[in-house]
Amino acid sequence: MAQNGEWARHWRYPELPGLDLLRAHYIRHSFPRHAHEGYVIAAVTGGIEEVGLPGGTVRAGPGSVVLINPEVPHTARAGAPEGWAYATLYPSRELIAEVAAEIGSLRGTPGFTADSVTDPETSRLITRVHRAAEKGNALAADTLLRGAVARMLTRHAAPLPARPVRGAAAADAVRARAVLEERMAGPPSLEQLAAELGTSPFALLRAFRERYGMPPHTWLTDARVRRARRLLDAGTAPAEAALAVGFTDQPHLNRHFTRIVGVPPGAYRRERSGRAGG
Repeated sequence: MAQNGEWARHWRYPELPGLDLLRAHYIRHSFPRHAHEGYVIAAVTGGIEEVGLPGGTVRAGPGSVVLINPEVPHTARAGAPEGWAYATLYPSRELIAEVAAEIGSLRGTPGFTADSVTDPETSRLITRVHRAAEKGNALAADTLLRGAVARMLTRHAAPLPARPVRGAAAADAVRARAVLEERMAGPPSLEQLAAELGTSPFALLRAFRERYGMPPHTWLTDARVRRARRLLDAGTAPAEAALAVGFTDQPHLNRHFTRIVGVPPGAYRRERSGRAGG
């Protein structure tokens, strides 16, 4: 994808299973609040990225590595007129667990303890992972990937604490999420959802925000895009994926997908199918 000075490539290298890759330069593009099923390890290579996290806003420049754990809601936008450029690794939970087991220094599910670190060496490793993958050098890409992940886990990780469901309000939020997952294509209104769960709309909204870091409608849009990604990965056409996940038409999918993933669904699908294009 290249437009108005912005460009992005979101893809998978088949020799690196459990990993998505994004290399991009964004100027006006901003990511709305969303979360990832896996981890984010991003090397900022130019400009300034502003990342909005539950604990506050992080400003990351060249030589910085941004670290985000699974299901942590966040936003991202340019923090300077020239925007920001970065090379991002999206490792799955399984890949992180595998590397953590290899280094043997962490017990339980690993979680990053820092949102952003100044580490030019790791930043260079991450960009070299991208270059090696783009050149089709599987040995180098895998070696560099494991080195970068191991370095971050060794220096900036600890066991991720479990989040037990405590109290009726938290339980209502979990049940509400399950309902929205199940009825994604035709979800109830907030009032209907609250009535089904035996609570009030305001109480449910407050509990959902506290549990998931965003209101139900924002979470639902993010969940729809996630499911659309899985459908596109499986070869489904964007128009079919749009209707399957509950968007009214393909333009609605295009808009939300591009904002959250960083590339349009057509470009995303072409990369998955191995055809050239962006």
